[in-house]
Amino acid sequence: MPYLELLLTLPSAQQQRAEQVLEDLGALSVTLADAHVDTPDEHAIFEPGVGEMPLWDNLRMQALFEVRTDRRGLLAALGELLPELAPERIELRELPDQDWTRAWMDRYQPMRFGARLWVYPWNIEPDDRDAGDVVLRLDPGLAFGSGTHATTALCLEWLEALDLRGATVLDYGCGSGILAIAALKLGAVAAIGVDNDPQALLASRDNAERNGVAGRLLLHAPETLPPQRCDALVANILAAPLLALAPHLLAALAPGAPFALSGILSGQAEEVRARYAALGATGLTIDVREDWARICGRSG
Repeated sequence: MPYLELLLTLPSAQQQRAEQVLEDLGALSVTLADAHVDTPDEHAIFEPGVGEMPLWDNLRMQALFEVRTDRRGLLAALGELLPELAPERIELRELPDQDWTRAWMDRYQPMRFGARLWVYPWNIEPDDRDAGDVVLRLDPGLAFGSGTHATTALCLEWLEALDLRGATVLDYGCGSGILAIAALKLGAVAAIGVDNDPQALLASRDNAERNGVAGRLLLHAPETLPPQRCDALVANILAAPLLALAPHLLAALAPGAPFALSGILSGQAEEVRARYAALGATGLTIDVREDWARICGRSG
C-alpha cells in the first residue's frame, strides 16, 4: 500500500524529542540517515536502538504514516510540538508502493560478515556463491537488526567465527531475529530468541520462515523464558540492561560457554566488562567499532 512520507532535517540533539513526537502522531516507522550523505547506501543507514543517539551532527529523519493521514493536521501538530523546526526543513509527499520498494533496495544492499556469511534483503535474489557461503534473507520490518549498525555487524562476525555445529544459541534482545537466524544458518541445531517487543518477535518469526529455519527457532518474551543452559549467547541490547541482566544471562549458559554482548558505547565497555568479570566470566575482551563496543568472554 502507499504511504505518506514525512522527511525532517534537524540537529542530532533534537532526535529523541522529534522521534517521540512522530510516534505520538502515529508514525508507522522512523528511519534515520546522515543529512550530509546525498546518495544513500548501506553506510548511510542508522539502526537506532531504544534510547540510542546518532553520531552525526545533523540527520535526516524519515517517518511513514498511513496515506489517509490528515496532512494539514500533521503539519500543524508538528509546528506546535516542534516549534524550533523551520518549515523549510519539512517535506511531505505520498510514497507509492513501487517507490518504497525501490528505496529499500537502493538503501540496503547485500553485505558480507566474516569469511562466509552474507545478509541479503529479502527482495534481492542472491548471486551464485561459493559452496561454503551462508546466505541469510532478511526483512527487518519495524524491528532492530539488519546488519548496517556496527553493533549488529560485530555480533554477526563473532557468530561467523564460532563452531556452532550442534549448539543451542540464546539471542537476548532478538529484534529482527538476524542473530538467531544467522546462528541457525551457521550450524546451530536450535536458537532461542527473546525480546520484550511483540513486533520484534513477529519480525523474527517471519524472517525465520523466510530462511527455512522457523522449526528450530523458539521465541519468548523475557517473562516466559524457561530456565535452560545454552551453548552460546549473544545479546545486542544496551549497557544498562546488560548490567542489570548479567546474573541471568550468565546463568543461562553452560559452564565455559562463549558469549558476546553489544549495544554498548565504547565509554561504557569497561563498566560492563568489570560487572561480568565480578560474576566469574573469563577471557573477556573488548572490540570497538565506530564508537560502539562488543564484549566477548566465557561463562565461569
